[in-house]
Amino acid sequence: MTDACVFCDIVAGRAPASIVHEDDRTVAFMDIFPLTRGHALVVPRAHCRDLLDAPVDDLLAVTRSAQAVARAAVEAFGADGVNLLQATGAVAFQTVFHLHLHVLPRYTGDGLRLVVERRPAQRTVLEEQAGEIRARLS
Repeated sequence: MTDACVFCDIVAGRAPASIVHEDDRTVAFMDIFPLTRGHALVVPRAHCRDLLDAPVDDLLAVTRSAQAVARAAVEAFGADGVNLLQATGAVAFQTVFHLHLHVLPRYTGDGLRLVVERRPAQRTVLEEQAGEIRARLS
């Protein structure tokens, strides 16, 4: 736990939350600013700042719980699809600095728009960037 982390407070039972799932490593609860019907968050019980800070076992547990919550939300609300959204860093719209995965049930015509402007890249640029990443994975 870290000072002033609302998600740590939820995990510890010190802050209110509408819990939908708990296991030994994760807690899932409804987002208080839902983007769609059934929007939930899945967090690790142990505090970690973000995707880059997370122990692999916690990250795997969060993903496993997110899948279970997504399946339940689709069944409960008749969702047509699901987005999983994870933000690392303020520039990526992270506002609570405790790893969390948004489970966003999606509905035809729900009005939620993820605006992305995609442009094709040159193969030489892709190969250069791939090489930079590969070098750091070795």
